[in-house]
Amino acid sequence: MTSQTIDTSIAKRMVEANAIQGASIIGQTGGWSVLIKLGISEKLLGTQRTDKPRVWRSLDSCVNYLKGELHISRFDMLDATNYNKIAVKGALRHDTSERMKEAHKAAAYDKWFREGVQASINDPRPTFSNDDAKVKSRAAIQAVIDARK
Repeated sequence: MTSQTIDTSIAKRMVEANAIQGASIIGQTGGWSVLIKLGISEKLLGTQRTDKPRVWRSLDSCVNYLKGELHISRFDMLDATNYNKIAVKGALRHDTSERMKEAHKAAAYDKWFREGVQASINDPRPTFSNDDAKVKSRAAIQAVIDARK
């Protein structure tokens, strides 16, 4: 069984290889889909894990995605004949924006943390041994104890 769609990762590779001859934005119930032209065949841009067409609720977000992710900024056609703003089955996920913000924060923190660890590893300044650290810690603890007497 052949796939009816092409996912973004494959589409990116095909753009890099100049294998995509064109793209059209097609209106449908619930939003906008993208039809990718591959030689004499055409395939819809699909979701990552299913063979279902990807649908953007707004034309702006569809165009921004194509420009940003696939570096496609020229379109053969924009067909709004069957466009209908009525939402597709399923509830809107109002928490998606918040989840994505949190995911980006976590990724940024992880990147910052890993860069800090790597910078510490790469630091040419001399370090002291575990035994030296123990001696200094014992001296600091003893100083606190003596100060309380």
